[in-house]
Amino acid sequence: MNSDANWAQAAQQMQETFGAGLQQAMSAMTSAGMPAGFPPGFPPMNAPRPAQSQPALQFDAEKLQALQQRYVADASALWNQGLQAGADTLASADRRFSAEAWKANPVSKFSASAYLLNARTLMALADAVEGDAKTRARLRFAVEQWMAATAPSNFLALNAEAQQKAIESQGESIAQGLTNLLHDLKQGHVSMTDERVFEVGKNVATTEGAVVFENEFFQLLEYKPLTAKVYEKPFLLIPPCINKFYILDLQPENSLIRYAASQGHRTFVVSWRNPDESMAQKTWDDYIEHAAIKAIEVVQEITGAKTLNALGFCVGGTILGTALSVLAAQGKKPVASATLLTSFLDFTDTGILDIFIDETSVKYREAEMGKGGLLKGQDLASTFSFLRPNDLVWNYVVGNYLKGETPPPFDLLYWNSDSTNLPGPFYAWYLRNTYFENNLVKSGKLVVCGQKVDLHKVDIPVYIYGSREDHIVPIGGAYASTQHLPGKKRFVMGASGHIAGVINPPVKKKRSYWTRDKLPQGKFPATQAEWLEGATEHPGSWWTDWSDWLKGHAGKQIAAPKAYGNRKHKAIEAAPGRYVKAKA
Repeated sequence: MNSDANWAQAAQQMQETFGAGLQQAMSAMTSAGMPAGFPPGFPPMNAPRPAQSQPALQFDAEKLQALQQRYVADASALWNQGLQAGADTLASADRRFSAEAWKANPVSKFSASAYLLNARTLMALADAVEGDAKTRARLRFAVEQWMAATAPSNFLALNAEAQQKAIESQGESIAQGLTNLLHDLKQGHVSMTDERVFEVGKNVATTEGAVVFENEFFQLLEYKPLTAKVYEKPFLLIPPCINKFYILDLQPENSLIRYAASQGHRTFVVSWRNPDESMAQKTWDDYIEHAAIKAIEVVQEITGAKTLNALGFCVGGTILGTALSVLAAQGKKPVASATLLTSFLDFTDTGILDIFIDETSVKYREAEMGKGGLLKGQDLASTFSFLRPNDLVWNYVVGNYLKGETPPPFDLLYWNSDSTNLPGPFYAWYLRNTYFENNLVKSGKLVVCGQKVDLHKVDIPVYIYGSREDHIVPIGGAYASTQHLPGKKRFVMGASGHIAGVINPPVKKKRSYWTRDKLPQGKFPATQAEWLEGATEHPGSWWTDWSDWLKGHAGKQIAAPKAYGNRKHKAIEAAPGRYVKAKA
């Protein structure tokens, strides 16, 4: 009886403790608006904010009552279950706590399950907040960051698996973890892969070619033809300037660049310079005039072609769209067709990135670097990593430092860690005029290179691709370009995310894509969801669909060139060139 009384007393104390914790969390949310701790970079959520920008939060009373009741009931069940030998808990299904060491230690297993219960409840608490969508999204994101950072797996004192490894290795894993930590502190970022294995131009970015032009903004690469004949209209690829171009040329078997060349296209690629202090004053206009438009002109000069086909990927698509609008305003039409891969022109639906953007944060960046300076590549890389904190941050913290492991070689993650800087004025203009004010789609609102931007004058065929699970350019954001470009358009949706959806070579026979040939009244519906209702799914890669479309705009076939460049633009060095090798 005495034992039962003690157990009842302990259970009652547990309920009071869990209940008090929930009340404290509610109090913190209500008084603070949302927790601190957002990652740096896009711009920083820790930018100075006036007190009135953090209103007190209100909760849906019915949801809150139901949440409290469920929490206490689940906490009581967990308490009773957690101390039973061999009992299953919430932690069993979570990858962070699935190792046998967690299951074998009742205390660790209970702490993991209690953490997951708290995490689930706090997320539900965030969903119970009454307010506008942006406030709710910010709060949810903040809670996600908080819970990801405070997982018991992130601390050696609580991580049963790391403790077991330390014992089995006689402390060697801890020593190696400290070595890994010092190495990452020195290099300035958490290692996601064994970067020593890779070298640009040696085992990534190896497609044969040459640099045929360079200025302070970019090098232009021309690739060796892989067919006896090429199409008369050359193909120019403009990658994002916030990353390095070789995501499109990681390995021969998944290289979009090599694929384009193998399909008979004379292929040119912009390789952006990694900005240093000498470029700290460069603007959006500079990148349009001296990079995108200049690249188009040089390709014309080298090939003698009156028109070419161009592709823009991610921010490269936004740059290409702006350049085409400037050229149209000048009465020029050097591009026969354009391809936009996971790109924004209309920034209405920017997904999770919208939580970083408001007047205060944009003004902060403008004051900080609008007149000059650099956005460090690692700041931007950190922001994108924290969009998936468990997979792209804490997973490596635990593996590298607590377990003393070296992450396996992975070319994609090597590229992901190879960050690039951005000129401050370029970045500040981009934030305000795209993500915040969405001015690109407002005809005549923007003046770039002395010309009013009007996408409705870009009257050329366009192939628009979006990835269904893209968290950088949501599928609705990619689709929105169909509403602003007047030419004949083809929209294709691929499976997977921002990178995996794009880099999906046919040889792999993976994933699928969707097309829709019959449109109501011959017009694209207002939303991607409406478009999807009449779309057809196809197995495999969208590359073959795009290749067939591009050939229809490439002109007749002519003999492939025997040398790179021409008399005016001679080969400077072998691809991939110097610019892509410069570190941030």
